[in-house]
Amino acid sequence: MSEKLRVGIIGATGMVGQRFIKILADHPWFEIALVAASAHSAGKTYAEAVKGRWKMEGDVPEQVKDMVLHDAANVDEIAPQVDFIFSAIKLDKADTRKLEEAYAKAETPVVSNNSAHRWTPDVPMVIPEINPDHTDVIKYQRERLGTSRGFVAVKPNCSIQSYTPALSAWRQFEPTQVIATTYQAISGAGKTFKDWPEMEGNVIPYIAGEEAKSEGEPLKIWGHVDDKKKAIVPADDTVITSQCIRVPVLYGHTAAAFVNFRKNPTKQDLIDALESYTGEPQRLGLPSAPKQFIRYMTEDDRPQVRLDVNYEHGMGISIGRLREDKIFDWKFVGLSHNTARGAAGGAVECAELLKAQGYITAK
Repeated sequence: MSEKLRVGIIGATGMVGQRFIKILADHPWFEIALVAASAHSAGKTYAEAVKGRWKMEGDVPEQVKDMVLHDAANVDEIAPQVDFIFSAIKLDKADTRKLEEAYAKAETPVVSNNSAHRWTPDVPMVIPEINPDHTDVIKYQRERLGTSRGFVAVKPNCSIQSYTPALSAWRQFEPTQVIATTYQAISGAGKTFKDWPEMEGNVIPYIAGEEAKSEGEPLKIWGHVDDKKKAIVPADDTVITSQCIRVPVLYGHTAAAFVNFRKNPTKQDLIDALESYTGEPQRLGLPSAPKQFIRYMTEDDRPQVRLDVNYEHGMGISIGRLREDKIFDWKFVGLSHNTARGAAGGAVECAELLKAQGYITAK
Protein backbone atom coordinates (compact mmCIF):
# COMPACT_ATOMS: atom_id res chain seq x y z
CA MET A 1 0.00 0.00 0.00
CA SER A 2 1.28 3.46 -0.88
CA GLU A 3 2.65 5.54 1.98
CA LYS A 4 1.77 8.72 0.15
CA LEU A 5 -0.88 11.01 1.60
CA ARG A 6 -4.23 10.79 -0.16
CA VAL A 7 -5.27 14.11 -1.64
CA GLY A 8 -8.56 15.24 -3.11
CA ILE A 9 -8.84 18.11 -5.56
CA ILE A 10 -12.08 20.10 -5.52
CA GLY A 11 -12.51 22.27 -8.57
CA ALA A 12 -10.41 19.74 -10.47
CA THR A 13 -11.70 20.56 -13.96
CA GLY A 14 -10.75 24.26 -14.14
CA MET A 15 -7.36 25.60 -15.21
CA VAL A 16 -5.88 25.66 -11.70
CA GLY A 17 -7.39 22.26 -10.95
CA GLN A 18 -5.79 20.91 -14.11
CA ARG A 19 -2.44 22.33 -13.04
CA PHE A 20 -2.85 20.51 -9.71
CA ILE A 21 -3.46 17.30 -11.67
CA LYS A 22 -0.26 17.80 -13.69
CA ILE A 23 1.90 18.65 -10.69
CA LEU A 24 0.59 15.81 -8.53
CA ALA A 25 0.76 13.09 -11.21
CA ASP A 26 4.22 12.01 -10.02
CA HIS A 27 4.50 13.71 -6.66
CA PRO A 28 6.72 11.84 -4.16
CA TRP A 29 4.60 12.65 -1.09
CA PHE A 30 1.02 12.98 -2.35
CA GLU A 31 -1.24 10.87 -4.55
CA ILE A 32 -4.51 11.92 -6.15
CA ALA A 33 -7.18 9.84 -4.46
CA LEU A 34 -10.27 11.75 -5.54
CA VAL A 35 -11.37 14.52 -7.91
CA ALA A 36 -14.43 16.70 -7.47
CA ALA A 37 -16.12 19.59 -9.21
CA SER A 38 -19.59 21.07 -9.52
CA ALA A 39 -22.77 19.02 -9.45
CA HIS A 40 -22.95 19.50 -13.24
CA SER A 41 -19.75 17.48 -13.73
CA ALA A 42 -20.34 14.91 -10.98
CA GLY A 43 -20.69 11.36 -12.25
CA LYS A 44 -18.59 11.92 -15.35
CA THR A 45 -15.10 10.51 -15.70
CA TYR A 46 -12.40 13.14 -15.48
CA ALA A 47 -11.52 12.60 -19.15
CA GLU A 48 -15.15 13.13 -20.16
CA ALA A 49 -15.46 16.28 -18.06
CA VAL A 50 -12.40 18.01 -19.54
CA LYS A 51 -12.81 16.78 -23.11
CA GLY A 52 -12.24 19.73 -25.43
CA ARG A 53 -11.17 21.98 -22.58
CA TRP A 54 -7.95 20.41 -21.27
CA LYS A 55 -5.60 23.42 -21.14
CA MET A 56 -2.34 21.88 -19.95
CA GLU A 57 0.65 20.76 -21.98
CA GLY A 58 0.45 17.07 -22.93
CA ASP A 59 -2.40 14.68 -22.27
CA VAL A 60 -4.53 14.10 -19.20
CA PRO A 61 -2.47 11.87 -16.86
CA GLU A 62 -3.52 8.25 -17.11
CA GLN A 63 -4.17 7.80 -13.40
CA VAL A 64 -7.01 10.35 -13.36
CA LYS A 65 -8.63 9.77 -16.77
CA ASP A 66 -11.11 7.20 -15.48
CA MET A 67 -11.65 8.70 -12.04
CA VAL A 68 -15.31 9.56 -11.56
CA LEU A 69 -15.89 13.13 -10.42
CA HIS A 70 -17.63 13.71 -7.11
CA ASP A 71 -19.84 16.66 -6.29
CA ALA A 72 -17.54 18.95 -4.27
CA ALA A 73 -20.48 19.90 -2.05
CA ASN A 74 -20.73 16.33 -0.69
CA VAL A 75 -18.31 16.88 2.17
CA ASP A 76 -19.46 13.87 4.19
CA GLU A 77 -18.83 11.60 1.21
CA ILE A 78 -15.45 13.03 0.22
CA ALA A 79 -13.76 13.76 3.57
CA PRO A 80 -13.36 10.13 4.73
CA GLN A 81 -11.61 9.19 1.48
CA VAL A 82 -8.75 11.69 1.66
CA ASP A 83 -6.14 12.95 4.10
CA PHE A 84 -6.45 16.54 2.89
CA ILE A 85 -7.74 18.52 -0.07
CA PHE A 86 -6.61 21.20 -2.48
CA SER A 87 -9.34 23.71 -3.23
CA ALA A 88 -9.63 25.38 -6.63
CA ILE A 89 -13.42 25.48 -6.61
CA LYS A 90 -15.09 28.46 -8.29
CA LEU A 91 -17.91 29.75 -6.10
CA ASP A 92 -18.69 33.16 -4.66
CA LYS A 93 -16.60 34.05 -1.64
CA ALA A 94 -19.23 33.36 0.99
CA ASP A 95 -19.98 29.92 -0.41
CA THR A 96 -16.26 29.16 -0.77
CA ARG A 97 -15.61 30.08 2.86
CA LYS A 98 -18.53 27.92 3.98
CA LEU A 99 -17.44 24.90 1.93
CA GLU A 100 -13.77 25.08 2.90
CA GLU A 101 -14.65 25.39 6.58
CA ALA A 102 -17.04 22.44 6.21
CA TYR A 103 -14.11 20.29 5.07
CA ALA A 104 -11.98 21.60 7.94
CA LYS A 105 -14.75 20.77 10.42
CA ALA A 106 -14.83 17.29 8.90
CA GLU A 107 -11.20 17.04 10.10
CA THR A 108 -9.83 17.35 6.57
CA PRO A 109 -7.19 20.06 6.11
CA VAL A 110 -7.75 22.41 3.17
CA VAL A 111 -4.96 24.09 1.20
CA SER A 112 -6.74 26.63 -0.95
CA ASN A 113 -5.92 28.54 -4.09
CA ASN A 114 -8.99 30.72 -3.54
CA SER A 115 -9.07 34.24 -2.14
CA ALA A 116 -12.10 33.75 0.11
CA HIS A 117 -10.16 33.04 3.32
CA ARG A 118 -7.08 35.19 2.69
CA TRP A 119 -8.25 37.83 5.14
CA THR A 120 -9.69 35.48 7.73
CA PRO A 121 -7.48 36.53 10.68
CA ASP A 122 -6.59 33.01 11.86
CA VAL A 123 -6.02 31.53 8.38
CA PRO A 124 -2.34 31.50 7.36
CA MET A 125 -1.63 32.94 3.90
CA VAL A 126 1.77 31.51 3.09
CA ILE A 127 4.63 31.84 0.66
CA PRO A 128 6.73 29.11 2.28
CA GLU A 129 10.08 30.82 1.67
CA ILE A 130 8.85 34.03 3.34
CA ASN A 131 6.47 33.37 6.24
CA PRO A 132 6.48 29.68 7.21
CA ASP A 133 6.00 30.64 10.87
CA HIS A 134 2.48 31.91 10.12
CA THR A 135 1.26 28.32 10.33
CA ASP A 136 1.55 28.82 14.10
CA VAL A 137 -1.89 30.48 13.89
CA ILE A 138 -3.50 27.15 12.96
CA LYS A 139 -3.85 26.21 16.63
CA TYR A 140 -6.11 29.22 17.15
CA GLN A 141 -8.13 28.44 14.02
CA ARG A 142 -8.65 24.88 15.24
CA GLU A 143 -9.78 26.27 18.58
CA ARG A 144 -12.35 28.45 16.79
CA LEU A 145 -13.56 25.66 14.51
CA GLY A 146 -13.53 22.99 17.22
CA THR A 147 -11.27 20.66 15.24
CA SER A 148 -8.27 18.54 16.15
CA ARG A 149 -6.68 18.14 12.69
CA GLY A 150 -8.87 20.15 10.29
CA PHE A 151 -7.96 23.70 9.23
CA VAL A 152 -7.78 25.99 6.19
CA ALA A 153 -4.53 27.44 4.82
CA VAL A 154 -4.24 29.57 1.69
CA LYS A 155 -1.65 30.81 -0.74
CA PRO A 156 -1.65 34.46 -1.79
CA ASN A 157 -2.70 35.99 -5.07
CA CYS A 158 -0.63 35.18 -8.14
CA SER A 159 -0.14 38.87 -8.97
CA ILE A 160 2.04 39.59 -5.93
CA GLN A 161 4.54 36.79 -6.55
CA SER A 162 6.56 38.75 -9.11
CA TYR A 163 7.56 41.53 -6.69
CA THR A 164 6.81 40.49 -3.09
CA PRO A 165 9.72 37.99 -2.91
CA ALA A 166 12.19 40.74 -3.84
CA LEU A 167 10.71 43.12 -1.29
CA SER A 168 10.85 40.33 1.28
CA ALA A 169 14.56 39.83 0.60
CA TRP A 170 14.94 43.58 1.17
CA ARG A 171 12.95 43.87 4.41
CA GLN A 172 16.24 44.42 6.23
CA PHE A 173 16.52 47.76 4.38
CA GLU A 174 13.01 48.75 5.51
CA PRO A 175 10.96 49.47 2.37
CA THR A 176 8.47 52.25 3.10
CA GLN A 177 6.70 53.00 -0.20
CA VAL A 178 6.12 50.80 -3.23
CA ILE A 179 4.49 51.30 -6.61
CA ALA A 180 3.83 48.03 -8.44
CA THR A 181 2.28 47.69 -11.89
CA THR A 182 1.58 44.11 -12.88
CA TYR A 183 1.21 42.84 -16.45
CA GLN A 184 -0.82 39.69 -16.00
CA ALA A 185 -1.20 36.63 -18.22
CA ILE A 186 -4.61 35.49 -19.44
CA SER A 187 -4.26 32.11 -17.71
CA GLY A 188 -4.68 34.06 -14.48
CA ALA A 189 -8.31 34.39 -15.57
CA GLY A 190 -8.45 30.67 -16.36
CA LYS A 191 -8.30 31.36 -20.08
CA THR A 192 -6.27 30.42 -23.15
CA PHE A 193 -6.22 32.34 -26.42
CA LYS A 194 -8.66 29.77 -27.81
CA ASP A 195 -11.11 30.70 -25.05
CA TRP A 196 -10.42 34.43 -25.23
CA PRO A 197 -9.49 35.37 -28.83
CA GLU A 198 -10.25 39.05 -28.21
CA MET A 199 -7.13 39.19 -25.99
CA GLU A 200 -4.83 38.62 -28.96
CA GLY A 201 -3.07 41.91 -29.62
CA ASN A 202 -5.02 43.53 -26.81
CA VAL A 203 -4.41 45.06 -23.37
CA ILE A 204 -7.15 45.50 -20.76
CA PRO A 205 -6.27 48.03 -18.03
CA TYR A 206 -8.52 46.49 -15.38
CA ILE A 207 -8.71 43.18 -13.51
CA ALA A 208 -11.47 43.05 -10.92
CA GLY A 209 -10.21 42.91 -7.35
CA GLU A 210 -6.54 42.58 -8.26
CA GLU A 211 -5.30 45.95 -7.07
CA ALA A 212 -6.70 45.55 -3.57
CA LYS A 213 -5.03 42.13 -3.36
CA SER A 214 -1.75 43.47 -4.71
CA GLU A 215 -1.68 46.29 -2.19
CA GLY A 216 -2.87 44.39 0.87
CA GLU A 217 -1.72 40.80 0.73
CA PRO A 218 2.04 41.46 1.05
CA LEU A 219 1.29 43.24 4.34
CA LYS A 220 -0.36 40.12 5.79
CA ILE A 221 2.58 38.02 4.61
CA TRP A 222 4.99 40.40 6.39
CA GLY A 223 2.85 40.45 9.53
CA HIS A 224 3.13 38.33 12.66
CA VAL A 225 1.08 35.89 14.72
CA ASP A 226 -0.35 37.76 17.71
CA ASP A 227 -1.00 35.26 20.49
CA LYS A 228 -3.30 37.64 22.39
CA LYS A 229 -5.48 38.32 19.35
CA LYS A 230 -5.12 34.70 18.15
CA ALA A 231 -4.66 36.09 14.68
CA ILE A 232 -2.17 37.29 12.13
CA VAL A 233 -1.63 41.04 12.41
CA PRO A 234 -0.51 42.60 9.10
CA ALA A 235 2.59 44.77 8.87
CA ASP A 236 1.98 48.51 8.74
CA ASP A 237 5.43 49.85 7.87
CA THR A 238 5.09 49.72 4.08
CA VAL A 239 2.53 51.38 1.80
CA ILE A 240 1.90 49.75 -1.59
CA THR A 241 -0.09 51.17 -4.49
CA SER A 242 -0.64 49.25 -7.70
CA GLN A 243 -2.19 48.96 -11.13
CA CYS A 244 -3.02 45.57 -12.63
CA ILE A 245 -3.22 45.13 -16.39
CA ARG A 246 -4.20 42.09 -18.47
CA VAL A 247 -1.81 41.51 -21.37
CA PRO A 248 -1.71 39.02 -24.30
CA VAL A 249 0.56 36.46 -22.64
CA LEU A 250 -0.48 32.89 -21.77
CA TYR A 251 1.69 32.28 -18.67
CA GLY A 252 3.74 34.69 -16.60
CA HIS A 253 3.01 37.79 -14.54
CA THR A 254 5.51 40.62 -14.92
CA ALA A 255 5.81 43.52 -12.47
CA ALA A 256 7.43 46.91 -12.82
CA ALA A 257 8.07 48.14 -9.28
CA PHE A 258 9.46 51.26 -7.62
CA VAL A 259 10.55 51.31 -3.98
CA ASN A 260 11.73 53.73 -1.31
CA PHE A 261 13.77 52.50 1.68
CA ARG A 262 14.26 53.90 5.15
CA LYS A 263 17.85 52.69 4.99
CA ASN A 264 20.21 53.36 2.09
CA PRO A 265 21.27 50.11 0.40
CA THR A 266 23.63 50.05 -2.54
CA LYS A 267 22.82 48.21 -5.73
CA GLN A 268 25.21 45.44 -4.72
CA ASP A 269 23.54 45.21 -1.30
CA LEU A 270 20.21 44.65 -3.02
CA ILE A 271 21.55 42.08 -5.50
CA ASP A 272 23.38 40.18 -2.76
CA ALA A 273 20.19 40.08 -0.68
CA LEU A 274 18.23 38.64 -3.61
CA GLU A 275 20.75 35.96 -4.50
CA SER A 276 21.35 34.82 -0.93
CA TYR A 277 17.69 34.76 0.04
CA THR A 278 16.51 31.30 1.05
CA GLY A 279 13.96 29.77 3.38
CA GLU A 280 12.43 26.73 5.05
CA PRO A 281 11.55 24.94 1.77
CA GLN A 282 15.22 24.91 0.79
CA ARG A 283 16.37 23.92 4.29
CA LEU A 284 13.81 21.12 4.44
CA GLY A 285 14.37 20.02 0.85
CA LEU A 286 10.67 20.17 -0.02
CA PRO A 287 9.95 18.41 -3.35
CA SER A 288 8.56 21.52 -5.08
CA ALA A 289 11.09 23.97 -3.68
CA PRO A 290 13.37 25.74 -6.17
CA LYS A 291 17.04 25.35 -5.38
CA GLN A 292 17.39 29.12 -5.76
CA PHE A 293 14.21 31.00 -4.94
CA ILE A 294 15.21 34.35 -6.51
CA ARG A 295 17.75 34.98 -9.24
CA TYR A 296 19.03 38.33 -10.41
CA MET A 297 19.48 38.76 -14.15
CA THR A 298 22.04 41.26 -15.43
CA GLU A 299 20.93 41.49 -19.07
CA ASP A 300 19.13 44.72 -19.98
CA ASP A 301 16.28 42.84 -21.67
CA ARG A 302 15.58 40.22 -18.98
CA PRO A 303 13.54 38.74 -17.44
CA GLN A 304 11.37 37.87 -20.42
CA VAL A 305 8.26 35.72 -20.29
CA ARG A 306 9.24 33.54 -23.23
CA LEU A 307 12.75 32.87 -21.93
CA ASP A 308 12.37 32.93 -18.18
CA VAL A 309 8.87 32.01 -16.99
CA ASN A 310 9.79 28.35 -16.40
CA TYR A 311 12.83 29.11 -14.24
CA GLU A 312 13.12 26.37 -11.59
CA HIS A 313 10.09 24.58 -13.13
CA GLY A 314 8.10 27.77 -12.71
CA MET A 315 8.73 27.91 -8.96
CA GLY A 316 11.55 30.47 -9.03
CA ILE A 317 11.36 34.26 -9.29
CA SER A 318 13.39 36.27 -11.80
CA ILE A 319 14.38 39.86 -11.04
CA GLY A 320 16.15 42.28 -13.38
CA ARG A 321 16.61 45.90 -14.45
CA LEU A 322 17.46 47.04 -10.93
CA ARG A 323 18.47 50.68 -11.16
CA GLU A 324 18.24 53.99 -9.35
CA ASP A 325 15.18 56.13 -9.98
CA LYS A 326 14.72 59.91 -10.22
CA ILE A 327 11.73 59.95 -7.85
CA PHE A 328 11.97 56.69 -5.89
CA ASP A 329 15.16 55.14 -4.56
CA TRP A 330 15.19 52.07 -6.81
CA LYS A 331 13.14 50.38 -9.52
CA PHE A 332 13.14 46.82 -10.87
CA VAL A 333 11.26 44.29 -12.99
CA GLY A 334 10.09 40.92 -11.67
CA LEU A 335 8.63 37.81 -13.30
CA SER A 336 6.80 34.79 -11.86
CA HIS A 337 4.88 31.86 -13.31
CA ASN A 338 1.29 32.56 -12.36
CA THR A 339 -0.14 29.00 -12.40
CA ALA A 340 2.99 27.29 -11.04
CA ARG A 341 4.45 29.49 -8.28
CA GLY A 342 1.39 31.73 -8.31
CA ALA A 343 -1.36 29.14 -8.04
CA ALA A 344 -1.27 25.34 -7.95
CA GLY A 345 2.49 24.98 -7.48
CA GLY A 346 2.52 27.47 -4.64
CA ALA A 347 -0.33 25.59 -2.95
CA VAL A 348 1.49 22.27 -3.36
CA GLU A 349 4.61 23.74 -1.77
CA CYS A 350 2.43 25.05 1.08
CA ALA A 351 1.05 21.54 1.61
CA GLU A 352 4.58 20.13 1.61
CA LEU A 353 5.54 22.64 4.29
CA LEU A 354 2.46 21.78 6.34
CA LYS A 355 3.29 18.08 6.10
CA ALA A 356 6.89 18.72 7.14
CA GLN A 357 5.64 20.77 10.09
CA GLY A 358 3.25 17.99 11.15
CA TYR A 359 -0.02 19.76 10.37
CA ILE A 360 -1.03 17.41 7.54
CA THR A 361 -0.84 13.72 8.41
CA ALA A 362 -2.46 10.46 7.32
CA LYS A 363 -5.89 9.82 8.78
